[in-house]
Amino acid sequence: MLKAGITGGIGSGKSVVCQVFSTLGIPVFNADVAARYLMENDAALINAITQLLGHDVYSSGKLNREKVSAIIFKEPGKLQQLNALVHPATISYSRRWLENQTTPYVIKEAAIFFESGSNKDMDVMIGVYAPMELRIQRAINRGALSRGQVTAIIAKQMDENEKMKRCDYVIVNDDVKAVLPQVLQIHRQLLSASEVLN
Repeated sequence: MLKAGITGGIGSGKSVVCQVFSTLGIPVFNADVAARYLMENDAALINAITQLLGHDVYSSGKLNREKVSAIIFKEPGKLQQLNALVHPATISYSRRWLENQTTPYVIKEAAIFFESGSNKDMDVMIGVYAPMELRIQRAINRGALSRGQVTAIIAKQMDENEKMKRCDYVIVNDDVKAVLPQVLQIHRQLLSASEVLN
């Protein structure tokens, strides 16, 4: 089975592209959703997080993200330590998920493939590109973040042009070029490539 990774910075529209692949019957693993699930359902991970950040980051089994953000803001080193706990748990969870799939290829969505090195587990990388200003506006329009918060997140992410250079395919999601024909073309190529593998 062919493994395709989808990546792109905040506001690039990865989720929209993944929805199209999903509509085509391709299973999509979302690393962020999985990480959030594991942080509230994996006993070993919950224990490790409470040891790192304190017991009060959980209430009634739910992770208080505002408390976590406040701790990380005061002690930036804790973010790396938290990622060092969450990323391996998410990667092993994704491997178990992969074992249960039977389609010619699968999609794994993550913002930080290259930063975490997990792109090495993929056969093909697909980048989703959108111009910077559009990305900022999309992230603001989703509701919870200010312009300053969005630009701070972008500043921490790998340079978008560098990220796209490392991908085998790039989907332009700029509200001008239609996404569907681009996805269909890649879909056909991945189906062909998976036949060669099998």
